[in-house]
Amino acid sequence: MGQDLHELLRSLRMWDPEVTALPPFDPATAPAEPLGLFTTWFAEAVAAGQREPHTMSLATADEAGLPDVRIVMLHGADADGWSFATHATSRKGEQLAVRPHAALAFYWPVLGRQVRVRGPVTAAPSEESRRDLHARSTGALAAALTGRQSDVLGSVEELARESRAAWDRARQNPDAPAPTWTLYHLRPHTVEFFQGDADRRHVRLNYRRTDGGWARELLWP
Repeated sequence: MGQDLHELLRSLRMWDPEVTALPPFDPATAPAEPLGLFTTWFAEAVAAGQREPHTMSLATADEAGLPDVRIVMLHGADADGWSFATHATSRKGEQLAVRPHAALAFYWPVLGRQVRVRGPVTAAPSEESRRDLHARSTGALAAALTGRQSDVLGSVEELARESRAAWDRARQNPDAPAPTWTLYHLRPHTVEFFQGDADRRHVRLNYRRTDGGWARELLWP
């Protein structure tokens, strides 16, 4: 007999105190801009032992406006925005070409925290994308050289063959170009910080970009 999904769901709990600490968060102490708070929270997630804190959900929409979402890796966050990378010819790359807006979501359950980022997306210049790729691991370069992301795959044997060739090329030429590999910057219009609370009095602090900088507002949980 297979597992009953509903029973499994009822058996689970959020923020088990054995593995999760819910630190207090006073929004009055938050900095004027969201990047500083994000950096602090990211560092605290790392220190708390959160696994893969640099992974995030990336939501885009296709030409018809239908949503899509997947997990990607954060490549940086600075004055240019929150950065990630993919092939321009991939599904998400094609979606960003027709609808250059996206949303990001980070979830760090070890601290009961979420961060949500929304805004327009621009592609970095090719030289910046090249530097980003070649600063990463040999495996990352091999994956980029394999290419054809989101295309229909004929067989796992075809993937193995193409991947072996890409790994050989990446090892032999660490500067090998991957022309469609693109670094993207999401320039946020809003950034929301969510701190979970055991009594369900969750704190939601939203930063909203204005002509004069950033406005801060609390949201009902």
